[in-house]
Amino acid sequence: MFENLSDKLNGVFRSLGNKGRLTEKDVDAALREIRLALLEADVNFKVAKSFVARIRERALEENVLQSLSPGQQVIKITAEEMATLLGGGVQKLTAGPQPPSVILMIGLNGSGKTTTSAKLARHLKGTGKTPLLVAADLHRPAAIQQLTTLGGQIDVEVYSEAGASDVVAVARQGVRRAAEVGAAWAIVDTAGRFQIDDDLMSELEEIKKAVSPAETLLVVDAMTGQDAVNAATDFDERIGVTGLVLSKLDGDARGGAALSVVSVTGVPIKFLGTGERVDALEEFFPDRLASRILGMGDMLTLIEKAQDNFDEDEAIKLEKKVRQATFDLDDFLGQLQQLKKMGSIGQIMDMIPGMSSVKKKLPTGEIDDNQIVKIEAVIHSMTPYERSRPEIIGGSRRRRIAKGSGTTARDVNQLLNQFTQTRKLMQKMSTGKGLKDITRMFQ
Repeated sequence: MFENLSDKLNGVFRSLGNKGRLTEKDVDAALREIRLALLEADVNFKVAKSFVARIRERALEENVLQSLSPGQQVIKITAEEMATLLGGGVQKLTAGPQPPSVILMIGLNGSGKTTTSAKLARHLKGTGKTPLLVAADLHRPAAIQQLTTLGGQIDVEVYSEAGASDVVAVARQGVRRAAEVGAAWAIVDTAGRFQIDDDLMSELEEIKKAVSPAETLLVVDAMTGQDAVNAATDFDERIGVTGLVLSKLDGDARGGAALSVVSVTGVPIKFLGTGERVDALEEFFPDRLASRILGMGDMLTLIEKAQDNFDEDEAIKLEKKVRQATFDLDDFLGQLQQLKKMGSIGQIMDMIPGMSSVKKKLPTGEIDDNQIVKIEAVIHSMTPYERSRPEIIGGSRRRRIAKGSGTTARDVNQLLNQFTQTRKLMQKMSTGKGLKDITRMFQ
């Protein structure tokens, strides 16, 4: 989402880093570029102005300008101020005085509210807390079926009432059901509207009064820019919002909503929706997102994703194979399939320091998630012996593999080249040279 903003900010930082000493004029020139980049990303004007002013105040302190690395100091200040802009500290969910703790999910139509409800249920289940989903959107017929389907996918009970018309009663009974089955959380999915109106707000007020939620989470579509900020303001003034979920952060948007909404509303962001899959929900860490925006990566989130998706014993076996140079195409395919569970390849690369710029230098096909499907087909068309010894695959074998996989000989060649490069990179990492050597290869 933040690629354009990251590119512009990194350009500013590179120019600062090339200067041995900084003057007030240098700082002001850099800050003008930063302010322009923020406005182009659809950041609220007042927010951008205040943000730049805080950086300037700190950057012009004598100990910064006179330091041995003033450019790096300004970058550090920018990262810290961006984390503050995004809310500063981590805001966890607040449980009620006794179970079930109720989470009231609200938002406009199309924000991803129903899907986010299921994502949140899966997240809570992963923490060892039993959730129950309440289908209280009676305005959109498909909403109940959608939530039921998603609940089945994550093995979470969904309370619904066929043919019901009293949404307040459904919400109340759903919370009672959560208490009966011993659920720790009851997540109430409510109806949205295409625009904020009095009927919507009145209905939400009644539901909130009936279920007394510990959390009222507003799901806002990050791709709608300042409209998302305006919606958050309106919902908070009328309903009272305890936290925000920014959805569709994987989309092609400028990202201004994420950088504006906390400052404008005072409501903390608690989760980020990073894809369509039911596992594509992240707890929000302001410093981590700031680091991603500034092109510094987010290794902590990457490590957490890896811990959730990779088997430790298999990782040890893989390391041994890499060191012994026995890493083959079966291993390559297995690692790609594991990576798919962690999110898009592009998102993963953004979390690795230095890789956001590397990604742009790679051929598009190499980071296209759809490419993995093609790779799977090609490898499955190989014999076990070919997968273990890819160096034997000559022209006739490539043509046979291409025909069997429904691809072309060129696709097979591309895969073999990717495999060779990957094996070399993994061997470099295993020798301790690490990411510096990898990023240097693409510079």
